[in-house]
Amino acid sequence: MQSAFVEAKQQFVQYLQTEKNFSSLTIEHYIHDLDYFFTFLNKEGVRDLKDADEIHAKLYLVQLHQEKYSRASVSRKISSLRSFFSYLQREEAVSSNPLAYILHPKKEGRLPHFFYENEMEQLFLVCNGTKPLDLRNKAILELLYATGIRVSECTSIQLKDIDLVMSTLLVKGKGKKERYVPFGDFAGEAIRVYLEKGRLQLLKNGQSQALFINNRGEAITPRGIRHMLTSLVKKTSMTSSIHPHMLRHTFATHLLNNGADLRTVQELLGHAHLSSTQLYTHVTKEHLKKTYNSFHPRA
Repeated sequence: MQSAFVEAKQQFVQYLQTEKNFSSLTIEHYIHDLDYFFTFLNKEGVRDLKDADEIHAKLYLVQLHQEKYSRASVSRKISSLRSFFSYLQREEAVSSNPLAYILHPKKEGRLPHFFYENEMEQLFLVCNGTKPLDLRNKAILELLYATGIRVSECTSIQLKDIDLVMSTLLVKGKGKKERYVPFGDFAGEAIRVYLEKGRLQLLKNGQSQALFINNRGEAITPRGIRHMLTSLVKKTSMTSSIHPHMLRHTFATHLLNNGADLRTVQELLGHAHLSSTQLYTHVTKEHLKKTYNSFHPRA
């Protein structure tokens, strides 16, 4: 890759870290999108970012479609590159943004997947063991379902962030925004048991201040939580697969199904815009429609 590309990318990443306060995971996505585009430009013989124009952007879009990227992925890549070139314009490194007039493809109208209440009960039943990892897994599952926090937020929880007396959790969300989230008795009890009977055994002689740790005494990673949740699902009779965000979707859907208002759910989820939360109203409407069609005699 051209050194000029690498230097521009490094400066942009620093901008995302210091000015935008983006999470490390979000920045990883930006880096991947930039590297992929730089590879494309090299193949096209473009050696200077100043020479990249709208024709190259359109050709790149064609390549993404030929490679069968989903609309959501294409939209994200366009957004990443548009932000990158906007930054370069601001720094007067380029005179124009080749992505300025490239339209985002309309995303598929897929509704988020969630677990029904009886499926959640199955998950809780299979993590009722007494070993340290079992206690940790139950505490994680209870907390994810009780709060709707993101997995990345869960892995960053420190011991000082949780208040078991007030049943509240300080969550550090996207863009380093902080919010307090309440949790219920089930999650509180699971965490207490884990702290008393599981965490010390896992910690061994380590000094980690993370709430949830792995069997090496280090803070658990998002990948570790994904692996744990997949293992739990395999122990149940469910045939569906799981991804960690499903528990966040489940949290929001169950709240709305049981009468919570949209603004409260927005605040609990840490959504900056109400439109992000409104997606779950479509889920609940779909759920009501299926229930009606299944049980009403004249449906």
